[in-house]
Amino acid sequence: MEPPITFVPRTSPSFRAAEFFAGIGLARLGLERSGVGVVWSNDISAQKERVFTSHFGESPNHEFALQDLGTIPLSKLPQRLDLAWASFPCTDLSLAGGRAGLHRGTSSSTFWHFIKALSALGAGRPRLVVLENVTAFATSHSGKDIESAIRALNGLGYSVDVLSIDAKRFVPQSRPRLFLVASLNPPESEFSASDLRPSWLDSIFQNHALRTHQAALPPAPSASIDRLSDVVEHFTPDDARWWDEERVGKFIASLSPHQFKRFELLKHAEGLSYRTGYRRMREGKPRWELRADDIAGCLRTARGGSSRQAVAVLGGGDARIRWMTPLEYARLMGAGDYSLTGIADGEAFNGFGDAVCVPVVEWLATEYLVPELQRTVRAESADTDALNAENVDFLLSKAAV
Repeated sequence: MEPPITFVPRTSPSFRAAEFFAGIGLARLGLERSGVGVVWSNDISAQKERVFTSHFGESPNHEFALQDLGTIPLSKLPQRLDLAWASFPCTDLSLAGGRAGLHRGTSSSTFWHFIKALSALGAGRPRLVVLENVTAFATSHSGKDIESAIRALNGLGYSVDVLSIDAKRFVPQSRPRLFLVASLNPPESEFSASDLRPSWLDSIFQNHALRTHQAALPPAPSASIDRLSDVVEHFTPDDARWWDEERVGKFIASLSPHQFKRFELLKHAEGLSYRTGYRRMREGKPRWELRADDIAGCLRTARGGSSRQAVAVLGGGDARIRWMTPLEYARLMGAGDYSLTGIADGEAFNGFGDAVCVPVVEWLATEYLVPELQRTVRAESADTDALNAENVDFLLSKAAV
């Protein structure tokens, strides 16, 4: 059989990415800070698309597809991609969402629309794919959900690496998330210890029915040097955003004895302390709890009052409490320069609470994704040179005849 005469790899001066389930575009922010160009984004929420466009504006080099991913035809999917990022809905994977799972849940099952989109791209599917979700994805349905996801990616020719990264390494917010990095041309596995692959992920890599790998990783920051006190907005004591005496009294009354002791110690300390408070159901009753450390708990959407966090400023015998602001949400997601002009508070809380932390994406892209893309391009170029040399030899042999 005669070899083909030409082979053209998908090379480009800059890498092209698409952001599926884009929300307000925080993955785009992190990718673009690392030099990756996001050319296409998709989400079903008109509210989030409005926030997205309010910040990024419109560009001839970028398209936002406001449409259910399951209904987008192949002709409207992005072509010639190097990277696809998908922060698909976590609702059915988290404890708060009831854990219906990847197959039965109405939200998280949209993952399969993403797989179908990749499949529709055929040979033009991206070199790398990143899935981002809650860490409960690893244990949902006793690990069967993540196994199904990896099998689906394997079926499209990808090998999968799995990392767990907590945003508190970069910002003062506890936000552990799982990242699956799928590669069509995976690197040689380096099974060296990394705290980004904790032992509870071992069963995935030890499952020989799955095609997985472990890329070499530099150490991630151990913890952010910023504290909650570095990102909060400061208001005068008479600002209307502070809760009144009655509301503060109800807050205190809901504290458990352990939490009340913590509250009183901080209140009567000499210096000021900044803490986030959040409501939890305890024995069937909503109770406020204060974090013991100077960082925020995991930000969530504003659906239901219990998901919103309050900011408590305690010290010198005084206690002032208020709701967290949209700007504080943005700062805690590493997107402090995000435009909030004309954005309602609820839109901001929903957008940032559903999103991925920007500096986590930036670190992952800079330290892992971009080097992998560069390595893959070099490998493709070497394959091209070898194939073209074979073609030259073939043509010369035909000419000699």
